[in-house]
Amino acid sequence: MPEPVRPSRYESQKRRDWRAFSEYLVNHRPPLSLSRCSGAHVLEFLRHVDRSGKTRVHVATCAFFGCPNPPTPCPCPLRQAWGSLDSLVGRLRAAYEESGGPRESNPFATRAVRLYLRGIRDAQARARGISYKGKKKKSKKAKVGMELEEITERPPQLMQEETQEMRAFQAFSGNFGMGLFGQMPSNTVFYGVGIGTYRL
Repeated sequence: MPEPVRPSRYESQKRRDWRAFSEYLVNHRPPLSLSRCSGAHVLEFLRHVDRSGKTRVHVATCAFFGCPNPPTPCPCPLRQAWGSLDSLVGRLRAAYEESGGPRESNPFATRAVRLYLRGIRDAQARARGISYKGKKKKSKKAKVGMELEEITERPPQLMQEETQEMRAFQAFSGNFGMGLFGQMPSNTVFYGVGIGTYRL
């Protein structure tokens, strides 16, 4: 009998997060159904989760405000790191739709939730003296342009060797080559298929 497939770490965490959110809905006063859940309820849940974090976030009056590596402990509150909250929202957003919730009314994808996460990110970046900004990704158009440059811009020495080989081929092919390619100027050399024509 084949062994049952074990869920991935992501799937296991997503199930635990969804159970925790479902308990929040049940314990809410008054209890909430999933269809009545809104972005405001998601924010309330996130604020509740934020109080059980393990990341020290310095307040503005702390001597270590903006210091990424404080030399000594301080009494500033512990909060959830922005990355943890962002990942939590992503898992719950997926779990909501997997549980039958419509994508267009997903409370985890509302503008209020996005603004809340952005505010947490910016506040923690200032308080902890770190930056969450990653490197700018190159656009698809720029990548295609770079690939075309790599193809068309060939070293002069290599181009010279290829030109000599193609001229030798033309001399060998003679009339057959002219019949195949038609009447072409004598200073035109074909190189490759689908790459382009180089004029010498």
